Amino acid sequence: MAVMGKASAPGRTKTRLVPPLSAVDAAHLNTAFLQDIVGNLARAGRETQIAPYVAYGPAGSEAFFRACLPAELPLIECSLPDFGDCLSRAITVQLHRGHAAACVLNADSPTLPTRLLVQAARALAASNDGIVIGPSTDGGYYLLGVNRAHPRLFEAIEWSTPRVFEQTLQHAAELGLSATILEPWYDVDDADGLCRLREDLAADGMSASATGLYEAPCTRAALSLLGRQLDAASTRPALAQGGP
Repeated sequence: MAVMGKASAPGRTKTRLVPPLSAVDAAHLNTAFLQDIVGNLARAGRETQIAPYVAYGPAGSEAFFRACLPAELPLIECSLPDFGDCLSRAITVQLHRGHAAACVLNADSPTLPTRLLVQAARALAASNDGIVIGPSTDGGYYLLGVNRAHPRLFEAIEWSTPRVFEQTLQHAAELGLSATILEPWYDVDDADGLCRLREDLAADGMSASATGLYEAPCTRAALSLLGRQLDAASTRPALAQGGP
């Protein structure tokens, strides 16, 4: 499973969270998300066989990931102009390294329940040639897994629109691939998603893990530092539509 990660840089990372966050704080939160998603993969790997990767961009940013993530974590450079090509490359590299299946996973869902990662891995292990897909509540997807490389899954997709999930399923049907659909989950790529994230991690005496969420310790710590700034945001905007 490869997390699609972008190196944290103010003004270039999590820009749809500015406002309510500053560009610097949005970049710090991006780093916390990456750390928690990698931690979540490690936890899932204790329940089923998962090899974690980070597929990163932009080119030349390897040092950032080496500094903030476990040193032994394999990296895949995926710095291509088209997002679909980045996803396809991440899949292809994983399969070329001898894995029986490969997944791409977004970097916007730090509280994604670990059980969904486990379900995805087990579904792929039981399949010969199908897809596993986790729909996002904005019309995209947070995870896509395959047993074999199928570039068509990433072609002619209207990325960052609410049609991504639907179009991907259409392409899978064209290829004759059966689809295992996981429980929907949300991305944190706008102010509305950030509000939900804060609510999920507020906890009030009950840990996030008790509710089935990954407890996201790095994100929780980052949000604690940002509390006053976030409380100053007086409105909760309508849910924006996005991609995977």
